[in-house]
Parts: sequence; C-alpha cells; structure tokens
Amino acid sequence: MNKSGGLRPKPSQSSNVTTVGLVVLTALLIGLNYTVMKWALDHTTPLALAALRTSVGAPFLLAIAFLRGEKLPQNRQQWLAVWWISLSITTVSSGFLVLGISRLSPGLAAMLSATMPLFTAIIAVLVLVELPGHRGYFGLLIGLLGAVFLAIPALGSGNTILGIAFSLISSVSWAIGAVLNKRLRGALEISPLMLVALQITFSAVCLHLTVLFIEDWSDTSISWGLIVPLLYAGIPSLAVTFYLFASVLRRAPAIQGAAVAYLTPFFGVLFSWLLVGDRLGGVEIVGGLLVIAGVALLSVDRRSSDLQSIDE
Repeated sequence: MNKSGGLRPKPSQSSNVTTVGLVVLTALLIGLNYTVMKWALDHTTPLALAALRTSVGAPFLLAIAFLRGEKLPQNRQQWLAVWWISLSITTVSSGFLVLGISRLSPGLAAMLSATMPLFTAIIAVLVLVELPGHRGYFGLLIGLLGAVFLAIPALGSGNTILGIAFSLISSVSWAIGAVLNKRLRGALEISPLMLVALQITFSAVCLHLTVLFIEDWSDTSISWGLIVPLLYAGIPSLAVTFYLFASVLRRAPAIQGAAVAYLTPFFGVLFSWLLVGDRLGGVEIVGGLLVIAGVALLSVDRRSSDLQSIDE
C-alpha cells in the first residue's frame, strides 16, 4: 500500500506480457553464454576472461548511450549508486561466475544460477518488503524444484565443491545488486542504458586491476578461439542482457525480475546439448518444464506485481 493507504496501480496485461518476453530473451542469451565462455577458457584464465568480457561490452554500451543523448550521473548520490551496483553485479558476481564456470560443466553452472531468485526473495523481503502472493511463493518453489531436477544428472560429472561455492557467491552478489537497483534512489534517477554502461565500465577497470594481482596475462592466448566467444560474451550476453535485466527490474518487483534465473538453466542445458553434445535425458526435460511453470506462476502472481510496503 502507498502512504495514502491506497493500493499501488497494477501493471496492465500487455505490460506484463512484455516483461515476460524480456525475461525469456535475457535468459536465452545468458544460457548460451555458459557454453561460449567455457570455450573461451581454453585460451585464457577466469578473471582475465571476466575483465576482457567487460572491456568489450563497456565501449559498445557507452557509445550507444552517448549517441542517444543519455546523461551522465549528475551528483554524488547517483555516482555512488552506480558504484555499488557495479561492485555487486558486474564485478563480484561476474568474476565469481567465470571462476565457477572454469571448474564446472556449463550446464551445472547455469543450473546454479537458479538459486538467485531464492536469495533475491530473502533480500527483497528484508530490505524492500516485497511480499509475493501464494502463487508467487508456489512458483518460486516449483522453479527451484525444477532447478534441482536439472542439476541431479550433473552432480557426478567431476564438478568441484569450490566451483559450486563460486557460483553461489555469484548468485548472492547478483541478488544484492538486483535489490540495490530498486532500492538506491540515485540508480532510479539514471537511465537504465547509462546505468549499465557505467557499471560495466567500472567493472572492467576493477577486474583488470584484479588480474594484475591474482593471475598472469601471459596465460592468455589471443586467437579466434578467444576472440569469437569473447565478442558474444561481451556484447549480446553481457551488454545486451544487462540492459534488458535493468529494464525488467524497472518494470517488475525484484523477485519477478529474478525469474530470469529460472529459465537460464533450461537454456543452458539446451545449448550445452546442442553445441557440446551433452545428452538431454528425461530428468532434464522434467526439470525444464518445472522451471517454465515456475516462471509462469511468478509472472501471473498479482501480489508479486505490487510492492507490498509496510509504512513505519
């Protein structure tokens, strides 16, 4: 409810359909990226790949933002918002994401991203007081159950505990950034395009500095085997999806926006099967269907489409 005691206006059905479409497209692009980055890791180290990926995506988005006449942050509050969101989503989350992929199969790495809605839901309830309705909670559980079904066949394929830990840290950090995107007033005053362009730029600088202290650039081999995957990982998978995700978060509650992570495992397994030859068994198919069902329930949940606030 708002300060005057009335309910916030509910989004129109067409707006909700558009949001679902953005969620599906974002998940598809991210799902393919797990296999693509696994290929790139044959030619470079994890944090170096994260640094190069942001270095490719940042100029692309900055150029578009300036061509469209987007304004830079105008005050300290806005710059701080960019910094905190950049630190959580495009620096810490992206770095640990690639570290996880380097130790896991692309499918399992994608599946672990489905934990993001759980972390986002907890943080959103505590910070934003966003409370989904019964269908929203049921959709959350169904989606996570689907992710478990997807993960079962991959658990015995030599994946390491450290890789799983890295992937979970990435999910938690992303969830924090998703909530900050809605919580920080300075972020809401910046256009989504400029916000994403600047946060990826900041991350590129931070990740390059990190590589200097932790890894060695001499381990990176510049070849088409790195350049082609890097172009995809930097532009469609990073620049485009971050912009789409920021747009989703502006249109929907953090919990519903995080439903991107429900479809990502499905597409991750699908592309791993199509491009790498991993077989898609009956358990994966059941998991994929449950994931889609979870997204559907979240998208039609009325209460999760409203910000349920408790006025102090």
